[in-house]
Amino acid sequence: MNDNVDTRRVLIFLAWAFGIAWAASLVVYVTGGLVDSPMLIPGANLTLALVLIAGPVMWAPALAHILTRLLTREGWQNAYLRPRIRRGWRWWVVAWVGPALLTIVGLVIYFGVFPQHYDADLTTLRMMLEEAPIDLETVNLWLIAVAQVAQGILLSPLINGLFTFGEEFGWRGYLQPKLMTIGPRRAMALLGVIWGVWHWPVILMGHNYGLDYPGAPVLGPLAMVWFTLMVGPLLGWLTFKARSVWPAVIGHAALNGIANLGTIFAWGEPNPLLGPLPVGIVGGAAFAVVGLVLLLMPGLWRRRDEAAS
Repeated sequence: MNDNVDTRRVLIFLAWAFGIAWAASLVVYVTGGLVDSPMLIPGANLTLALVLIAGPVMWAPALAHILTRLLTREGWQNAYLRPRIRRGWRWWVVAWVGPALLTIVGLVIYFGVFPQHYDADLTTLRMMLEEAPIDLETVNLWLIAVAQVAQGILLSPLINGLFTFGEEFGWRGYLQPKLMTIGPRRAMALLGVIWGVWHWPVILMGHNYGLDYPGAPVLGPLAMVWFTLMVGPLLGWLTFKARSVWPAVIGHAALNGIANLGTIFAWGEPNPLLGPLPVGIVGGAAFAVVGLVLLLMPGLWRRRDEAAS
């Protein structure tokens, strides 16, 4: 293990990644935040906040990656852009279905711990469908729920990947290789904290946890750091094993597509810091187990060619 980190390039990358994202978040804040953001296209429910978060915020790490390479004349070697599907297809499969399975396991754990928040009648889903042109008396809501899960697993990696590439090409495609010189455990822990802190402006505006949770506004940002600290090793491990950023892009996109599944099974007033969404400590328990295993077992960070050498 080489403890030498390219500190100069890392700091330049972080300055761009945080600077672009936090500047765009500031614009969101001063124009009404997430709740009162100006509507750009009323019929499509397209707000300025949505455009800024999906654009310059989520793409800030990728832009930082590109700008850092250009400014420091680093070149484009080891950019992790090659898909490498033939040799790394198994990691693509894990990325595609793993987040959904871990999210569902987390839901089972959460509702097992807090059964009072479980609604077998899917009242929330019924309320969501009241405006739809269907007869709810003749529709099996559980079939709709299953269809949403299937759609989330099959389509969300493709649809959301356009946006998650912006984060993963930066975090996993550039910063991770720079930090891996200090070892996978320390690198993943540091990257997880950085990634979580990077989210703080939108968390403080109510993203993921709202604005009226117990301990607001302090505990929400801390909960996000815990979440990224636990999810980051999985995305980082997939990138490392596949030698490509694309499984992380898929995994992140799959997670974003399935993360809100718990809302259709929940009733009452769950504490969002706990769940049922995977960003909650209990709802994200399955991700935490995987993340801790990857952090505590450095042997898992060996590639086949390294083990044979």
